[in-house]
Amino acid sequence: MIQTKILDAIQSYDTIIIHRHVKPDPDALGSQGGLAEAIRAAYPSKTVYQVGGSVGDLAWLSTMQEVPDDAYAGALVIVCDTADRPRIADDRFDRGAMLIKIDHHPNDDAFGDLQWVDEDASSVSEMIYDLIQASDRRLFLTAASARLLYAGLVGDTGRFRFNNTTPHTLAAAARLVQEDFDPAGLNNQMNALTFPQAKLQSYIFDHLTISPAGAATVTVPLVVTEDLGLAPDEVHAAVGTPGRLGEVIAWALFVEQAGEPYRVNLRSKGPVINGLAKAHRGGGHPLASGAKAADETEIAQITQELDALTAAFRK
Repeated sequence: MIQTKILDAIQSYDTIIIHRHVKPDPDALGSQGGLAEAIRAAYPSKTVYQVGGSVGDLAWLSTMQEVPDDAYAGALVIVCDTADRPRIADDRFDRGAMLIKIDHHPNDDAFGDLQWVDEDASSVSEMIYDLIQASDRRLFLTAASARLLYAGLVGDTGRFRFNNTTPHTLAAAARLVQEDFDPAGLNNQMNALTFPQAKLQSYIFDHLTISPAGAATVTVPLVVTEDLGLAPDEVHAAVGTPGRLGEVIAWALFVEQAGEPYRVNLRSKGPVINGLAKAHRGGGHPLASGAKAADETEIAQITQELDALTAAFRK
């Protein structure tokens, strides 16, 4: 059983370095940090690092450690919530003695000596919770780990609104909130917007185009985010904005970036969109994916393809 092999590896190594994906969301930080805290509680003598650089406006949730290069020698490296190697934060992930991948995205890049990939899991935080529960006390669920894992569950289920929320997800959440942290306060902090982020949401509503089939698109020029003083990671708070409209079935945000392709955020209430994302240098979940657009021509192409997917879904 893959969970047993992962637990055996954790038990065997004195140094464990845990990575996650770039531009982290609550599940990346929650699964990474929740696993780290569970290991620290069970094995106080082990050295456990969380690595990946800046966490942007989620620093209130989790922070990273500085990891010297020589720490990787003989270490166990675990990568959480990352589908492919180019998206792993910190490219030293392959310098350890053993590499484990724990993820819930399609396993298109099967890296690692061990791979635990469960596409049916709501989040990798849910998977880490299951690992702790199945560990026979080789990992400990503490208030610190429960807080982080709960944040990951809340983040990747859209506060339990998305169709990846299962009875098991809700049971996991119910168990996590029994630990000594403030779930209401955490939810409020995750839901909070800055005034510039609220203004960006207003911009999106003002400039949104909705096709008869229910495909919505909007381009966010770089000058808009710069004028609002928003860092790239702060723009993510507006990704779900079009979906609040009842007539919108699927949507795409095209976010202009300095010196890079447009970042494309794809979301859906039904049509499967990760194939579209893969066709444009991206990927992700069936209903939540990301891609890239080189220019306005590719934006128009993605818009047309999204509309076709939505129209086919509604037939």
